[in-house]
Amino acid sequence: MTEKLMICTGDVGIRRDDPASMFKDVRAQLAEADLVFGQCEFPLSNRGSIDTSAGLPCRGLPESADLMREVGYQVMSFASNHTMDYGREAFYDTVDNLNRAGIKFVGAGVDDVACRKPAIVDLDDGTKLGFLGYCSIVPNGTWATDERPGLNPLRGVTAAYPREPDQPQTPRDLFSFPHPDDLELMLADIRALRSQVDILCVSMHWGIHFVPGAIAQYQRYAAQFAINEGADIILGHHAHIMKPMEYYHGKPIVYCMSNFAIEGPQTFSAKPLAKTRKHQNLMKLNPDLAKGKEMPDDSYKSYYLRVHIDGGKIVGIGFSPVWLDEKDCHPVALHNGEERFDKVVQYMRDITELQGIPTQYEVSGDEVLVLPPKA
Repeated sequence: MTEKLMICTGDVGIRRDDPASMFKDVRAQLAEADLVFGQCEFPLSNRGSIDTSAGLPCRGLPESADLMREVGYQVMSFASNHTMDYGREAFYDTVDNLNRAGIKFVGAGVDDVACRKPAIVDLDDGTKLGFLGYCSIVPNGTWATDERPGLNPLRGVTAAYPREPDQPQTPRDLFSFPHPDDLELMLADIRALRSQVDILCVSMHWGIHFVPGAIAQYQRYAAQFAINEGADIILGHHAHIMKPMEYYHGKPIVYCMSNFAIEGPQTFSAKPLAKTRKHQNLMKLNPDLAKGKEMPDDSYKSYYLRVHIDGGKIVGIGFSPVWLDEKDCHPVALHNGEERFDKVVQYMRDITELQGIPTQYEVSGDEVLVLPPKA
């Protein structure tokens, strides 16, 4: 049986005069895939007004849905902290634009039932892939209910516990775990989908943004619960920098695929981001932001994930490094032997070691194989 290839990417959001230029240096690479999955970060609409929940309001061009389908995206998650940035009008436009373009989407919907609906895709060898989408970065009032549209929540709960409980206002340890109600709904979704597909993919918009390597406790809990219930791979995004990968019971957890084809903050900010109150908080997370940059250097390093499929199973994963152009943020595919290729690989090795994760990264041509620890 011939091996199949699924390519997965991080955040996609396009708003420029020449939309097609976003993919000019990765179009050929995406065309290699039998299926492309990605994260639709922004609503795709020119309508609506900024919602009060929006931290940094973002929206992409309506016509970018057709462009994303043209370059290969067949399934996308629309679960993000920007899903409702421009209100219901823009949300419904996005649903219409993705449907018109022929892109199946998960993680958001017109109500709480629709947002939990899976996407199922058949490869030409008969392999069925199923996708579910969730979001842990949930602005107030943006999750779907039986009366309103929105995203599919997997909220994280944070608890602070004093190291010396009898000493007020002394140092505390922070813990996090998935919201129990959201977790149970996710597990029910996985159980319902498991028998319908050969490969079950769970997309997670989650994590600690901009902090190199850091993985929140709730992420590990959610990923492991999902795999125990039947998920075959966890596909993470949101943090705008790469995060480690690891294996749990032989199944890959990709904590964050970073930015991929997404505009820089200067495209959306009403004033330079570095002068906003939001940036004052972000400066504490990454030293590059403290220098006045609108995106840290880490945010320009990225990759596209390569998921190898044979006999209806995932037989291996790898990634191919890319670099976002410093002028306009479009992704540029890198090749083995280039300095930037080596920087991406070394960064992954460094942050993985930083977190004490034993995953191995082995360069093979322009792909970096992601290997479980040796026995």
